[in-house]
Amino acid sequence: MQLHKPEAGDFWGGLAAMLVALPSAIAFGVTIYSPLGASYAAQGALAGILGVTALGLIAPAMGGTNRLITAPCAPAAAVLSAFAIEYMQGEGNVGTAVLMLTLLGLLAGALQILFGTLRLGQLIKYMPYPVVSGYLSGVGLIIIASQVPIFLGTTKGTHFFASLVSPELWKWQSIVVGAVTISVMLAAPRFTKAVPAAILALLAAVLTYFSLGLVDSSLLTLQGNPFVVGSLGGGGSISDAFAGRWYAMGNIGITELKYIAVPALTLAVLLSIDTLKTCMVLDALTHSRHDSNRELIGQGMGNVASAVIGGMPGAGQMGATLVNMSSGAVTRMSGVIEGVLALIAFLLLGTLISWVPVAGLAAILIVVGIRMIDRHSFQFLKQRSTILDFVVIAAVVAVALTVSLIAASGTGILLAVMLFIREQIGGAVVRRKHSCNEIFSKRVRTHEEMEILVASGTRGVVVELQGSLFFGTTNQLYSALEPELKTRDYIILDMRRVQSVDVTATHMLDQVKDMLAERNGFLILSHLPQNLPSGQDMQQYFDQVGLVRPESPVRLFGELDEALEWVENRILKEALCELNEAAALSLNEIELFKGRKAETLAAMEQCMQKRSYKSGDKIFKLGDAGDELFLIRRGAVRIMLPISERQSHHLGTFGRGAFFGEMAFLDGDMRSADAVAFSDTELFVLSRKTFDTLADEHKKLALGLMEGLASVLASRLRYTNAELRVLES
Repeated sequence: MQLHKPEAGDFWGGLAAMLVALPSAIAFGVTIYSPLGASYAAQGALAGILGVTALGLIAPAMGGTNRLITAPCAPAAAVLSAFAIEYMQGEGNVGTAVLMLTLLGLLAGALQILFGTLRLGQLIKYMPYPVVSGYLSGVGLIIIASQVPIFLGTTKGTHFFASLVSPELWKWQSIVVGAVTISVMLAAPRFTKAVPAAILALLAAVLTYFSLGLVDSSLLTLQGNPFVVGSLGGGGSISDAFAGRWYAMGNIGITELKYIAVPALTLAVLLSIDTLKTCMVLDALTHSRHDSNRELIGQGMGNVASAVIGGMPGAGQMGATLVNMSSGAVTRMSGVIEGVLALIAFLLLGTLISWVPVAGLAAILIVVGIRMIDRHSFQFLKQRSTILDFVVIAAVVAVALTVSLIAASGTGILLAVMLFIREQIGGAVVRRKHSCNEIFSKRVRTHEEMEILVASGTRGVVVELQGSLFFGTTNQLYSALEPELKTRDYIILDMRRVQSVDVTATHMLDQVKDMLAERNGFLILSHLPQNLPSGQDMQQYFDQVGLVRPESPVRLFGELDEALEWVENRILKEALCELNEAAALSLNEIELFKGRKAETLAAMEQCMQKRSYKSGDKIFKLGDAGDELFLIRRGAVRIMLPISERQSHHLGTFGRGAFFGEMAFLDGDMRSADAVAFSDTELFVLSRKTFDTLADEHKKLALGLMEGLASVLASRLRYTNAELRVLES
């Protein structure tokens, strides 16, 4: 994984990102370690700084998403501080607690590496928006609740509600510093964007604190001062910090490891979601694509490295990443530069960091927490269609505050799935139904055949399906088919708009097939999608579950038109007893000339050519010149409209006794489509030139032919109009 040569903007982007990430990291670290005691605030600040350094150096190099800044984050602070509070309430050992926090980050990083190795990155990205919204809002509220007691200056162990109702515990010095910090953080962006608001707010907090020190000299004492972070210890030595983290290794056993397993899994999932959410935003802004699985591995390695040197875990940070990008960063090197600059800042400014007031850090985190709350979600209450989405968000927040963040995520996903199933069940799975005497195949029939189909077409029905056929919609589909089972011999299911099919729906179709078989009927499936959005091959699936078998009364057709033609042929065969497709018709048997005198037909036949075509032969093609009228003695002809070199649209099929080519015969223009022999075909061919010569001698014959053409075309148009009326209704 080679790093690109840094661009000029990478340095400025890394510097700006460091200025954004470092104050927040210090604040997050203090939040995590404060439950262990006031003296541990400095260790928390150090953990935040080391986290920025390790994550900045390792995650960009191993992850590979350009411009992404990885640093300690709010979800990590929320999970780890909650763990610290719970552990200390159980009378846990402080030294062991410090090491368990480190091991928790180490295990979370290892799990992230496992997620990436197992290619779970794509799954974590597909978190429903209401779940993400509720999760972020829940984290924001947890951060606020944990920082308000610090903001008010109450004693260690005072919880949110207790601190609010106990003004006697408040420290006015903390409130003043916190109020100034919040004011500067909110107002700074209105005056300048060159320096991050968090940096200005932190400087304001330090200046305010030292100003108060002029009034109260006790504030200027570092040792045992509860108002400031305090000495980082060991002169700010990283080696001392590293050694201090692991001195209690002998106290860790299986019991402790079991205790951190669930929090570590929670932390790993939340950090992964936070990172990939930031990556998706970055993709949208830069028109790029990140590798989710590689990024998870890089993030995991960064968190492992951070834990090894005593730093806190983190994730891809939205704010720092956007600042990095807007400052001119282009490559991954900007993240590495951010880590290097964080280390330099720690080494140079370690003494100043010791004097940072904890109330100022709490104020910064309160603002961060407020901004994490998704206030736009309240818009969902205005629309009836989105109220349930708001319920999901509210449920996630409630579970996050009362149980845990991982339980909140699970609750949100479960509710989102239930809402999705509810929506799928509520949608109509049947798009529309048409009887087979309302819509017809593209096979052009004689007038006699059309009358039969109109009279007997009620024996078949076309049911157009849509959406997902699964356990939630199976009952709806059966209710739609049940009345048809009592009166129809042929049920055609048009599947072209079906998105998915499960075994419950397939079992129901198998029952429908059996009920039709009892009446010698057929279940006909047309236009089965070969590749559904899920990747499922529907025909192969039906074969596997046994719905389609050689002896089964189920028929499959690639197109709805083919299914309609098959049903029509069966209805006509039963009505006419026999369709003798083998024998070639004589002229007097063709509908256009029925009732004509023998001598007239004899004169007509002498003017006609007889032609034969093998199946697949092209009779004429689009753009050909020609004025012949073709009458089919035997076989069938398909009229195809070429769309491209490989694709044609089927306009119609003309069978025995029908005619085609009348457009060029009547107007003398070029052919408007291709005519292809669908089977071995024999034709009568009458050219317009020959017809005009014949018309001079037999005016009545010519007039009769034209009237016949007009009559048949008018009849076709009437049936087409009726079909269009049904389809548009």
